[in-house]
Formats: sequence, C-alpha cells, structure tokens
Amino acid sequence: MKGVILAGGTGSRLRPLTKIINKHLLPVGSDPMIYWPISKLRDAGICDIMIVTNQHHLSSFIELLGLGEAMSVNLVYQIQKTEGGGIADALLGAKEFIGEDKFVVLLGDNIFEDSLAPYVHAFHSQKTGARVLLKQVEDPGRYGVPELDHAANRIRKIREKPVHPASSFCVTGIYMYDQEVFRFIKKIQPSERNELEITDVNNLYIQSNELQFDILSGWWIDAGTHESLFKATQYVYEGFSKESSF
Repeated sequence: MKGVILAGGTGSRLRPLTKIINKHLLPVGSDPMIYWPISKLRDAGICDIMIVTNQHHLSSFIELLGLGEAMSVNLVYQIQKTEGGGIADALLGAKEFIGEDKFVVLLGDNIFEDSLAPYVHAFHSQKTGARVLLKQVEDPGRYGVPELDHAANRIRKIREKPVHPASSFCVTGIYMYDQEVFRFIKKIQPSERNELEITDVNNLYIQSNELQFDILSGWWIDAGTHESLFKATQYVYEGFSKESSF
C-alpha cells in the first residue's frame, strides 16, 4: 500500500506566516508539521509516499526531507497543477504513482494521536471501496459531516460544511481508496467554491455501497489556523516526551 500527503494550498488562515513559508513546514512541537503525516504512514508500514505541493514551495520540502532517507521512507514529489482546485483535483496527480495499489491519503495539516495501523489493516482486509476516519467535534459544520445510520453501521450521506449538521462527527482528512477513486473524480463537477470536492467522491462510494468508516479514539486537530496550531503543540507536549518522536 502507498501513501499520499497533500501539502499544497495557500494557508490563508495562517497568514502572515504563510506569506513566506508553506504551512506544512511550520512547527508542531519541536518538529515541522509535515513530519507528522510521514511518521504516521511509516509507523503503519507505508513507506512509499508521495507529497503533493505547489511549485513555489517544492524546493523547501526537498531541502528539508530529501528523498526521505532520514525518516526511513521513500519520498517522491508531485506539483498540484491547479492551486486551490480541491483535494480530489490534487489526487489526480498521484494516479501514476499509485499504479494498481490501494492507498492512504492524509491532509498534511491533520495532527492526530491514533496509530493508523489498525485502520490500514482493516482497509487491507476490505476487498474493494474506500474507508474514512471520523471524529466527534464541537464544530462539525466546519467540515464534511456524515449522516450516520448507527443500526446498519453505515454512512447515509456526507454534507460539506452544512448549516445544520446531521451529527456531531466530522470526516477527518484521513482517507483510504482503491483504484475506483480516479474514475469517480472524473465524474464529479466543480462545486460553488470551484473545487473538486472530496465529499462528492465519497458520496459516490456511498451510492455504490463501498464506503466503510472508523472513529478515531484519540485527539485530532486540523492545524490550519493559529488557534488550532497552538492547540496541536499543546497536545504534543502534554502527550509526548520533549524528545523528537521521529
């Protein structure tokens, strides 16, 4: 299985810092944010990893990470051609790298406590389809929100940033896909935000009865704002030793 880390975007919510540096290179604790998704994939046994970023910041990632030798992984890089085109658009650039494999996608600003290993194992045992990880949050309307059928242990539908959320859960930036994802991406249309929404892709999996889910048990943070980045650092220092975990 392979891994894809999405580390592009403008980082507008973290300005003025992101006027001079990619947000995924900002520190979380004593390490750059990008170390977190790399280490989570590596520790789950996924060592072939593509980082998708923008042209402007590519050289910074290469200077910091090289080909991944220091973190015991194999890194390749891909430039997202359409900046601001959405998560699904960014995934299209990884098709050749993925080949015929299943793969795990992480948004580079998702910092979380759980090991990915049990979820990756469950996905490996899943013959076809996709798998997403959910987390109960105080403000689900900021994210994609699943409408859950608890009796059937399934997601009925996912709505992107709803005014009236159907549950207190959000779909985190941790996704697992088979090859069908690329066909689904080709089928969707840009949203009102002019993005190819990953929520639309996940809903196509739901319509095919091919989307499974798990719920994260530990803490999870979308570290894309000043407040959440600060909170992520607090969690890291409360839950881990001061020595680097990488």
